[in-house]
Amino acid sequence: MLSPDGNCLCTFEYAAWVTETSTTVVEQFVQIGLIEPVGTMLQARSIVHIAQIRRLRQDLGLNLVGTAMVLDMAQEIAQLRAQLHALQT
Repeated sequence: MLSPDGNCLCTFEYAAWVTETSTTVVEQFVQIGLIEPVGTMLQARSIVHIAQIRRLRQDLGLNLVGTAMVLDMAQEIAQLRAQLHALQT
């Protein structure tokens, strides 16, 4: 399914299946703001975020607050890199 702006959308169930989690876990991530739904659906990139969350929690032992902080910092770094690249060109 496609969103009005052309992004691929998937169900919570599909995202849970692909990332080998449960819909309860996906819903928890939505409730605490780690991933953002589009209505009752998720953007396809949310699957990548769920996989990152699982990896941070399992491999590094981070709790959800620590995971949120790492993901926020990674997003900020990506934005700063894009700004730097724009300034250099």
